[in-house]
Amino acid sequence: MMWQPTPASKNQMRQTIKIHESDNVAVAVTPLSADARIADGFPEVVTASEIPRGHKIALADLEIGQPIIKYGFTIGRATQKIRSGDWIHTHNLETMLGQNVEYHYCPSNANSRPRSGVVTPPAGDLRREDAPTRKEFNGYRRANGKTGTRNEIWIINTVACVNNAAERIARAAHEQFAAGNIDGIYAFPHPYGCSQLGDDLKATQKVLAGLLNHPNAGGVLVLGLGCENNAIKYFVDEIGGFNPARVKFLNAQDVEDEVEEGLKLVAELAKHADTFQREPRPLADLVIGMKCGGSDGLSGVTANPLVGCISDRLSDGGGTAIISEVPEMFGAEQILMNRARDEEVFRSIVEVINGFKDYYRRHGQPIFENPSPGNKEGGITTLEEKSLGAIQKGGRATVTQVLRYGERATEPGLVLLESPGNDGVSATAEAVAGANLILFTTGRGTPLGVPAPTIKISTNTELALKKPKWIDFDAGVILSGAKTLGQSADELLDFILRVASGEVRAKNELNGFREITIFKTGVTL
Repeated sequence: MMWQPTPASKNQMRQTIKIHESDNVAVAVTPLSADARIADGFPEVVTASEIPRGHKIALADLEIGQPIIKYGFTIGRATQKIRSGDWIHTHNLETMLGQNVEYHYCPSNANSRPRSGVVTPPAGDLRREDAPTRKEFNGYRRANGKTGTRNEIWIINTVACVNNAAERIARAAHEQFAAGNIDGIYAFPHPYGCSQLGDDLKATQKVLAGLLNHPNAGGVLVLGLGCENNAIKYFVDEIGGFNPARVKFLNAQDVEDEVEEGLKLVAELAKHADTFQREPRPLADLVIGMKCGGSDGLSGVTANPLVGCISDRLSDGGGTAIISEVPEMFGAEQILMNRARDEEVFRSIVEVINGFKDYYRRHGQPIFENPSPGNKEGGITTLEEKSLGAIQKGGRATVTQVLRYGERATEPGLVLLESPGNDGVSATAEAVAGANLILFTTGRGTPLGVPAPTIKISTNTELALKKPKWIDFDAGVILSGAKTLGQSADELLDFILRVASGEVRAKNELNGFREITIFKTGVTL
């Protein structure tokens, strides 16, 4: 249930938002001074102290141990007596999550899409008020049936030793061949590929193979050294079938000048890639990763619910939405489990959730202390609170598939992907899973981008104004009432389709921010 503006708030900026009718806290939309009188659709409270934007204010007296309710769910318990109007944060709120949870499959009615625990708009708020929303984009149809939003040539290096050579080839080739139907030529350096064993080596190979098979790449040069653990002769086993006109291989140790030889191979790839042209494609061809990073107390109120609307529209249109960041599901995972398509998907979610908890335990780390210093400064106190806000990105769609790290999405609908919360690792994993676009919500701001266009959505207007070179779309307008959630969803979807069609570039592309980060869990030789 999403907050609904009261008549008074239509004429002036709200001071706070009470998200769910059962909440005993409200969220400060603007910084609140001490002794401020607040009555935004609930009985008046008077602030006992200054309260930063995005932080919580108590709407009732609370005793020690009493649950704190936000989003209609418990986000922790009071560690001291709290009075109405008090600031609630780390000094008086703690997590209620324990080490072990017994999960049960309680399937929701997929047709009714239950709203419990998910920020959703008032009736009619999602309806467009003027013309119908655009339903197609112009993409590059590939031989395997996938569709790219870009037609680029990628240099994929098997090992860190040739990072510099890969980047030199990419820069020179971009100047020579990035024209016509070729959108660009790029390399993605990384620190791995040698001195790795077991699962780490396999993870590196899966990530690189996923990029090689990505639909945004019309041609790929695989650059190796020749003596590494992930040598080309071993790496090809992870790739699967490939078109030799689309994929070329080069070992640097086998030639006198690897840059010169690499440019010759890219020239061949450019001829192949230039044969592709954009053509109208349906919404069903889009695979979009949903990611949040640098979250604040407004993430679960504006940007994440907005992205959740896109997840639902994408799912309804036959497309695929991917959410990752497993540790940021802890405390809200049962909501996702109840939306599993069937019991098999439910069991897969349980395995991924418990697997990540085991990973934390093996390294002697606390499971439920996830919010970062920046999260806490922005108003997020406990992992339950962070998770309930984070899963808003998945909307209300049915969970159709669960992917392990490095795997690729094969089902339409809402897909859950195993990855940590780390921005680079998680966003890279979504691209590897086949995301041809990434929606990245942020309340604190970040310039990060991955090989797929990475659209940044700010939770507040101040960030959008402060960092216009980072932020592509402002969700903060929902707070002021200038636009409804539905109107913003219409505009965001139109913008997404323009980016997918190559009509505009995401800010990460304009800035040249294209990175990959590979998950490492084991030893290095």
